[in-house]
Amino acid sequence: VFCLTGGITVVSVVAFFFTIKFLFELAARVVSFLQHEDRERRGERTIYDYVRGNYLDPRSCKVFWDWKDPCEVGRSMAFRVHLFYKNGQPFPAHHPVGLRVHICHVELAIDIPVTQEVLQEPSSNVVKVAFTVRRAGRYEISVKLGGLNVAYSPYYKVFQPGMVVPSKTKIACHFSTLVLTCGQPHTLQIVPRDEYDNPTSNSVSLIDEHNYGLLIHEVSGLYMCSHSVMSNQQTCQVFLRLTLLRRGCFRACISYQNQPISNGEFDIIVLSEDEKNIVERNVSTSGVSIYFEAYLYNASSYTNTQWHLPPLNLGSFQRRLSTATEDEDEDSPSDSPTPEKVKKPKKVYCYVSPKQFSVKEFYLKIIPWRLFTFRVCPGTKFSYHGPDPVHKLLTLVVDDGIQPPVELSCKERNILAATFIRSLHKNIGKRSPSRGLSLLVDLPNFVFFPLAALDWGGPRREWFELICKVLFDTTNQLFTRFSDNNQALVHPNPNRPSYLRLKIYEFAGRLVGKCLYESSLGGAYKQLVKARFTRSFLAQIIGLRMHYKYFETDDPEFYKSKVCFILNNDVNEMELVFAEEKYNRAGQLEKVVELLTGGAQMPVTNENKILYLNLLAQYRLANQVREEVEHFLKGLNELVPENLLAIFDENELELLMCGTGDINVCDFKAHAVVVGGSWHFREKVMRWFWTVVSSFTQEELARLLQFTTGSSQLTLPTAHTCFNQLCLPTYDSYEEVHKMLQLAISEGCEGFGML
Repeated sequence: VFCLTGGITVVSVVAFFFTIKFLFELAARVVSFLQHEDRERRGERTIYDYVRGNYLDPRSCKVFWDWKDPCEVGRSMAFRVHLFYKNGQPFPAHHPVGLRVHICHVELAIDIPVTQEVLQEPSSNVVKVAFTVRRAGRYEISVKLGGLNVAYSPYYKVFQPGMVVPSKTKIACHFSTLVLTCGQPHTLQIVPRDEYDNPTSNSVSLIDEHNYGLLIHEVSGLYMCSHSVMSNQQTCQVFLRLTLLRRGCFRACISYQNQPISNGEFDIIVLSEDEKNIVERNVSTSGVSIYFEAYLYNASSYTNTQWHLPPLNLGSFQRRLSTATEDEDEDSPSDSPTPEKVKKPKKVYCYVSPKQFSVKEFYLKIIPWRLFTFRVCPGTKFSYHGPDPVHKLLTLVVDDGIQPPVELSCKERNILAATFIRSLHKNIGKRSPSRGLSLLVDLPNFVFFPLAALDWGGPRREWFELICKVLFDTTNQLFTRFSDNNQALVHPNPNRPSYLRLKIYEFAGRLVGKCLYESSLGGAYKQLVKARFTRSFLAQIIGLRMHYKYFETDDPEFYKSKVCFILNNDVNEMELVFAEEKYNRAGQLEKVVELLTGGAQMPVTNENKILYLNLLAQYRLANQVREEVEHFLKGLNELVPENLLAIFDENELELLMCGTGDINVCDFKAHAVVVGGSWHFREKVMRWFWTVVSSFTQEELARLLQFTTGSSQLTLPTAHTCFNQLCLPTYDSYEEVHKMLQLAISEGCEGFGML
């Protein structure tokens, strides 16, 4: 490296440094070889291979992404890992390389399943990694070889929410009736969501005020209020500000791109300043029932037509100002035609207390007689109609979905309804402390001896589990199932033996209330109810209304055999009437129960069959167990006030009582049996399938299980319901499996044969 003259030239310096670098590289390769003492990890390579750089080097590998940032959730994503020797030559990926890919949501710590596939390219040094994400946010993608990071791993990718889906978008903290004051603005908070329930920001979904619409429909005509739309990109929220300048009752619909949002159809009661003060005074009077004079009409005269309000048709509305002036009173009598009533209305008194809405009649003007009682809860719905034909007073229909609706006409209808709504808001917003309750239990069959040790909750939890097992075991006939399947949901038994007193249901309610109270304390106190209740029973606990769709989960055989048949066929020739025949265990007809007054002579038609099915659900799921449910609620509400339960729906209540009901993919996979198929199907298609299934949301998993038991679509995955068998074609890629499976469960999961 030195010239004869003793000087150092530039070329000599460069050559010197390259020599040093080569020696260091050679030493590093030797050390790397010596570190791999494990014969299995080192393979058949010798020190000569390491000297030549003929070994897989994580830092020499490269990652190429098959999408452009940012990308939306829900799509099947893929990236490719190119493997290279240390000397830069392609490394054949079909050799065992120990490639490990881990994808995780940074904020939520959710691991994403992946599938790996070696691509048959000329050099076969490419591994394709495919996956699907449902939750928006920032993800960490770690790619390792032999425990060492590949290239610049870990990588960070952001997946953004999808477009706004109206059926997923909701108004936050909203009720079915909104009470406003005339001329005063009110702001509704709208939370846009995508298909997978991700909050959707404005920049992603291009939200602006032109996408959102508000239609106001007055009972006696069309009316347009002033409103404006504002958005907040940071919080993914939209704010709709509206002002109504006339007092009265209105029907409103909020839409996104001409489609109603999830809870966007609601009623609005607009009060004057004086009416507002009266309502506030009524609500602030604690412990006292406020009464209103009213007239009660025969329920059967309107049930056939007015139980369900017709859905708002967005295309049929024309936005125009009402021709009435602001000084006109919309509560004045109207000459518009109304259905003729069957019987003359009777004078009654409506009492509104913090917990109940009751209708009473006074005999001889001094003896009160309670006719109807409704709970002050979200399940009690009001619908508003025009003046009655006799007294020309505005009409109100009260319906809790459990008992037949009640039609009332009242001079102060809007004040009555507003008092009820304000009481409901006050109940839900207030947490009243519950008093202590001593519970004395005699345990003749199982005894806990004193334990000479510290108790961290084990004996207490075991006691709860044993009690729940006895109470909710259907063999004891206190509760029952609608099918013989042991996995079916339990429901109060309408045919319980006479020796089982109703007091036992009070005890069961107290036990569930105790579990809820203990769980609210958190930590080691958490105590779940070891039972799975029917959705209809849970709905009655929180005061929700009955409808025929509860049969789908509670009594699937009845839903498939009768409900779906009525829904999907012409019933005009079936000779059905609004009555239910009740048989004894010997199969003999005991009695005929009319679902409404005169129902045995009222035929079921295509126009009223939904009403028939809802009344059938009301009778089968609620009326037959009304006493049992009332006693259960009596015990439950001693520990947990009903106003605290009213803020939940039936699914959330089940989660509180029984814990998560998630479908376990690992359990699903462990009990799946693969029959037939080629090597490609077993080794590739099945791996793709389980990766797709592992990425599914709970809703998608439920649809997959439904599909497996009831569909047969050509070219897509098919199912044999009799054998719970899913048939998969031999697909060629992960993306194809994901696309076809999604299409199958979303488009092919409805029909007569569905569970």
